[in-house]
Amino acid sequence: MIEYESLAQSNQKFMAELEAAASRVIRSGWYVLGQEVGAFEAEFAEYVGAKHCIGVANGLDALILSIEALDLPKGSDILVASNTYIATILAIVRAGHNPVLVEPELETFNLDPARLPQAMTANTRAICVTHLFGKTCRMDAIGAFAREHGLKVVEDCAQSHGARLGTQMTGTFGDAGCFSFYPTKNLGAIGDAGAIVTNDDALADRLRHTRNYGSKQKYVNRYVGVNSRLDELQAAMLRVKLSYLDAMTVHKRALAEIYFANLPEWVSKPVRRPDEYDVFHIYGIRHPQRDALRQHLLDNGVKTEIHYPIPPHRQEAMRGILAGSYPVAEELHATELSLPISAGHTADDVVRVAALIGGFAHKETAA
Repeated sequence: MIEYESLAQSNQKFMAELEAAASRVIRSGWYVLGQEVGAFEAEFAEYVGAKHCIGVANGLDALILSIEALDLPKGSDILVASNTYIATILAIVRAGHNPVLVEPELETFNLDPARLPQAMTANTRAICVTHLFGKTCRMDAIGAFAREHGLKVVEDCAQSHGARLGTQMTGTFGDAGCFSFYPTKNLGAIGDAGAIVTNDDALADRLRHTRNYGSKQKYVNRYVGVNSRLDELQAAMLRVKLSYLDAMTVHKRALAEIYFANLPEWVSKPVRRPDEYDVFHIYGIRHPQRDALRQHLLDNGVKTEIHYPIPPHRQEAMRGILAGSYPVAEELHATELSLPISAGHTADDVVRVAALIGGFAHKETAA
């Protein structure tokens, strides 16, 4: 069986270093906001090319805290992709604002800058972009639109660790870049973890307060904050894996090249552009008979995933919050299939998956 992802297998190569890092933290006796968090924040900020990194408990908290820290008028409209993962929209709602859905590009899954003008309202104050599947949104066009209209920009970088547009990494185009280190991410912790990067000194200072009950000095609370702190154990684990992130990205890009070279033409493959450095957190193809193709692969020993089966505007939790028709999102959610492409997969695994997909066409023709 080729698993979609085996975290035990993917982490095996780091096991000795992860165990040593865990032991170092346990023996230190300091488990919250200590040296490991500070060191990881400095190392990740340098890696991304940002002035500040603020470690938090998870990616959703990173989004909520960043949006809250912008100090937008309550009930502001925030533009967001109609096919994003639900967390991006939940963060806008939790921060007290209104998500306004913008359709994506069918070819890239990412927010379509050309659709921003028609989505604008008199109440629009920000854009929250999601760099889906490890591909950078067109931040040149999105940034120009935001500057023209005086909008804040928050980047959801949960799937784009190390992705670049030109020479600039995701997370550094807007006011704040929000990262998840959920275990399946290209840079994954051994549990939940997240971070915010920014070049804004005042925003960084506020976030360092709000993640810790609104306090940077013990028993002195400047803001109404929360408890959302990246813990020492996860920071230590992330420091280990950060040192391997570029090598893991090279590995995943090599696996993607095999898919590009071997998948049949009747499969809609990811779009590549010369100025975009994709990190392939997800290798998502599209096919009108997605469910049958997925079953065909499972019958032949290959597990896949769907990102995502239900669009946000059709989720029960969004009743009364999201309304309207979003045909591009509907098509993407109905046709997308994510193929195995993890740090634990080999070239032989990917060649086999591609060959099995090629065989699906013969199966359909024979039927």
